[in-house]
Amino acid sequence: MARMVACAMAFFIFARFHARPGQEAAVADTLLEVLGPTREEPGCRSIHAFRSSRDAQLFYIHSRWNDEAAFDHHGGLPHTVRFVERLQPLLDHPLEVTRATQIG
Repeated sequence: MARMVACAMAFFIFARFHARPGQEAAVADTLLEVLGPTREEPGCRSIHAFRSSRDAQLFYIHSRWNDEAAFDHHGGLPHTVRFVERLQPLLDHPLEVTRATQIG
């Protein structure tokens, strides 16, 4: 059995957003607005937004952080709080955020 070793060099976030019908453009705009200020954060190594090629209502954010503390700090910043407040009414499923470390 292969041994899996966690990569302590970075911390990753996978966030999933499913737009209410008719709210796809608003979700996309809201995601794009948060990218700039988040990229300015010292603990953020990268952040990108994606839209499913098979479900126009399904969006993702993938981000890479120095560590979990940097992401936790991000969660309390004004632009992040505003982002979540603006986004939640546009979604038809609860916001899903997965915290992960790299294993390979």
